[in-house]
Amino acid sequence: MRSSHPGPPPHLDAPLEVSPADWEPRQIYYLMTGLVVPRPIAWVSTFGDRGIGNVAPHSYFNVVAHDPPHVVFSSSGTKDTLRNIRARREFVVNIVTMDVVEAMNFTATDFPPDEDEFAWAQLTPAPAAVVDAPRVAEAKAHLECRLVEEVAAGNGNIVVGEVVHLHVDPSVWRDGRVDPVLLDPVCRLAGSGYARLGALFDLPRRRWDDVEGSPPGAAIPRLE
Repeated sequence: MRSSHPGPPPHLDAPLEVSPADWEPRQIYYLMTGLVVPRPIAWVSTFGDRGIGNVAPHSYFNVVAHDPPHVVFSSSGTKDTLRNIRARREFVVNIVTMDVVEAMNFTATDFPPDEDEFAWAQLTPAPAAVVDAPRVAEAKAHLECRLVEEVAAGNGNIVVGEVVHLHVDPSVWRDGRVDPVLLDPVCRLAGSGYARLGALFDLPRRRWDDVEGSPPGAAIPRLE
C-alpha cells in the first residue's frame, strides 16, 4: 500500500497510512515513540573498563516473566551499557521516580566510555546485593539482573535479563505491595517529553464462568 504522506505533515487532514521504508528512520522513531506511550524507563547501571561506573536510561523496557522474573530492554545501537553487559553479564535496573528525573535525564548525555556518569550526575553508586554492578543509591527500587540472552532486532539489541534480587524502599510500600502513587514513576513519551501518573482507576477482570451465557457486551466491566 502506498503511503498517504511523503513525510510527517504539519497537520493531518486525513488518516495517515505509512510504510516505514517511505519515511526517514528518525521520522518513524518519533511516530512510534509518540504512539507507544507511556513507556517505563530502565535506568541501567553497570561497571565498565577499570571499574568505571556507567548509568544510562533505556525506554524500550518491560517485564516479560515472573517465575522466575525476567525483564527486557533494548539498546538502539551498541552503547556503553550494552558493551559492559556483554563483558560482565550483569546489570542493575534502577526504577526511575520523579525525585530523580533530572539526574536520569542528564545521564542520557553521550558521555565517552571513560567518563563516570555517577560522578557527573552527582549520584551515589551503592553495592548490589548479588550482582557485580552498582546500584543508584538514590533510586527507590532496584532489579539486579544477570544476562540471559541478547537478540538483534532492527537497529535494536534486546537484552533479556533474569532478575536475581530486588530491593524496594519502605517509602513506596503500602498494604502488602508497591503503591504506584507513592512510587511516583516517570513515564517516557517522545522527544524530550516525559509524564507522571495521572488519574488512577481499577477495572476488574472477568472469568469465563462470570461471562458465559450473558448477552454480548453485557458483562464488560465499566468505569464508574
